[in-house]
Amino acid sequence: MWETIWELLSETVLDCLKMLPILFLAYLLMEFIEKKAGEKLNKAVAKVGYAGPAIGGLLGAVPQCGFSGAIAGFYAARIVTLGTLLSVFLSTSDEMLPILISARIPVTEILKILGFKVAGGILAGFLIDIVLRILKKQRVADSQHIHEFCEQEHCDCEESVWLSALKHTGKVMLLIFLVSLALNIVFEVWGSEFLTNIIKSVPVFGEAVLALIGLIPNCSASVLITNLYVENVITPGQMIAGLMANAGVGLLVLFRLNKKVKQNLLITLLLYVCAVALGLLIGLFW
Repeated sequence: MWETIWELLSETVLDCLKMLPILFLAYLLMEFIEKKAGEKLNKAVAKVGYAGPAIGGLLGAVPQCGFSGAIAGFYAARIVTLGTLLSVFLSTSDEMLPILISARIPVTEILKILGFKVAGGILAGFLIDIVLRILKKQRVADSQHIHEFCEQEHCDCEESVWLSALKHTGKVMLLIFLVSLALNIVFEVWGSEFLTNIIKSVPVFGEAVLALIGLIPNCSASVLITNLYVENVITPGQMIAGLMANAGVGLLVLFRLNKKVKQNLLITLLLYVCAVALGLLIGLFW
């Protein structure tokens, strides 16, 4: 028994150490983008009005902290449309990109995943805005003061990019270790096909469950979902359903700043439905 435990721990630690250098470099790049371009990206989306879903979907995929939170604040002030908010939420990748890079997933595959997320976010965003405009349920403010803020659970805006990247890498690496160890234990006890069969055996079940996990407003959700994909436990469509529902800190900020609780719940439900639908759609073409 102890020999098996030691073997699982050693295997998990070794896998994590292989990922560590690339993970740190990925977060260093993310922190640099956040410090140098974060404010400009936020302002750019706030100025585009009804073209927001296209810009939001593209910029949402840019690896940086807090963007989904900033957009949630803009929506609460009605500076951006609901479609823009959803396009950013759906395209936001949170921890997916650095984990895929550190796991040495082929670049073409990573670009394909990002492309699907961005395209899905833009498509859903425009459809939502078109429907709301037809129903005359939405308008964008012509001019409002943009309240810039940083609502981040991982980073400190005053720190250097090196220190912030190091702290972020440490936190995410700990999550990766715990998730990987848990998966290795499950695979050891029940076999690697156990979890795979549960998720893949029932149509729509995998996408629905993964999207539900994705709604958890914490990076642990995206770490878990991405690791399941790296371990070939879930399909690309199921992974994308989960990650599209994962909007980082966006939902937390939305519930904090937008006082209409019923509206927030409907937005959350809409995010979930879009994520499941897009995951199923993408699964047909992968």
